Amino acid sequence: MKFMNKDFLLMSKTGRSLFHKAASKQPVFDYHCHLGPQEIADNKRFADLTEMWLAGDHYKWRAMRANGVSEQLITGNGDPYDKFLAWADTIPRTLGNPLYHWTHLELQRYFDIYDPLSSKNAASVWKQANDKLQNDDTLSVHGIFKKFNVYAVGTTDDPIDDLRWHEKISAEKKTATKVLPSFRPDRALNIDKPDFAEYIAKIGTAANKNITKLDDLLGALKDRVAFFDKHGCRAADHDLEFLPFEAAVDGSTGGLWDKEAGEIFEKVLAGGNPSKRETECFKTYILCYLSGEYCNLGWAMQLHIAALRAVNTAKLRQLGPNTGYDVIHDNVIAAKLALLLNTMEERGKLPKTILYSLNPADYYPMATIMGSFQSEDIPGKMQLGSAWWFLDNRDGMEQQMRILANEGLLSRF
Repeated sequence: MKFMNKDFLLMSKTGRSLFHKAASKQPVFDYHCHLGPQEIADNKRFADLTEMWLAGDHYKWRAMRANGVSEQLITGNGDPYDKFLAWADTIPRTLGNPLYHWTHLELQRYFDIYDPLSSKNAASVWKQANDKLQNDDTLSVHGIFKKFNVYAVGTTDDPIDDLRWHEKISAEKKTATKVLPSFRPDRALNIDKPDFAEYIAKIGTAANKNITKLDDLLGALKDRVAFFDKHGCRAADHDLEFLPFEAAVDGSTGGLWDKEAGEIFEKVLAGGNPSKRETECFKTYILCYLSGEYCNLGWAMQLHIAALRAVNTAKLRQLGPNTGYDVIHDNVIAAKLALLLNTMEERGKLPKTILYSLNPADYYPMATIMGSFQSEDIPGKMQLGSAWWFLDNRDGMEQQMRILANEGLLSRF
C-alpha cells in the first residue's frame, strides 16, 4: 500500500464514498488567496521546490526554527538546495503536524513521489520534482488552476492598487479560472501607525483627490470601492488584531459620531498621536462606513480577528513583518462584536459577513452572535469562516464544523 494513499484520513466506507464520488469533484473557490496577481498574469513557473515551498511560507519557517535551522537557510540568502535539505531534515520531526501531511500529499499529487521525505532521499526528490516543475505544463500557475479545477480565486489587494495585472488577466483570457481582486483596506483604518498620514496621501493619489478632511477620505474610499467593483471585486477583507467598537463621547451611534471622528482624523494628519480610545473610535467609524459601501454593492465582508502581529521586535527589525512571528491573541470579543454588527444593522448596512478568528475560544461567541443577525433575504448571510492559520488542522476544522452544526448553520456553510 502506498504511503498516505488516496484514502488518507477516510476511515469509513461512507467517508470514502462521499469524498471520491462527490467532494473531490467539486470546483475550488479560493476567496482568500495570497498568490500575487502578477504571478497569475505571468503564468509563473517556479524555478525549484525551494521557491515553490519555502520562499514565503512562514508555517515552514517556524518549524525550521524550532529544528535549530540557521536563519540563512530560512529567510536568508542561503543556496536553494541547502534550504531544501534543511526542510528535508525538518519534515520527519513534524509528524502529527499538518505540514507533514501537506508536504507528502503535495509530493504525491503534483510530483508522483510516494516516499516519505527525509535527508536520505532529499537529493532524488529534489531532482525528480524540479525536472517536473521545469517540463510539466500542469505545474505552471495556470496549469495548477486547471489540474485542480480552481473555479475562482480572490487575490488580496490594497485600495491604492491600480489592478493592472487583473486587467491583463481579464484581457488575455489565458486561464479559465476567475481571478478577482479583494479589497484589503487595513492601512486606511490603522490611524495609530506611524505611516498613516503617508498612506492617506497615497489613497488620495489613487482616487485623484486631495485629502485633508474626513469627508475627503470617505469620498476617496468610496471611489476605490467602486473601482474595485468594476474590476470584479465582490469581497472585502479586514485584518483586525481586535474588534473595535467605541462610540462618541456623547454615546451616539446612529449618526456614527461624524464630528469626533473628523477631529481625530485631522489631529493625526497634523502630526498628533491618537489616544487608544480615539484610535478605536476612528476604526469603528471607518469600518461601519465601509460596511455600508459593501452592502450597497452586494459584497461580502470578511473579518479576520485575533492575530497578534510581530511579537518578537528584534526579529521584526532584522527580517521585517510576516516572517513567522505572529501569534494567537486572546482579546474578549463578544460585546464589541455584537455592538459593531448591531450598529451596521441599525443603519441597514450590514453586508454578507464571514467571521474568522485565530483563537478557537471565539468560535462559540461568534457563532451565537451571528445567529442574531441572519436575514430572510439572504440565507446564510452570516458565516463562521473556515478554521484559519494556526487552526488549519484536523482539530480546528472539526471544531468549526461542530459549532456550525450546533448552531444550525452547517448546511449553509
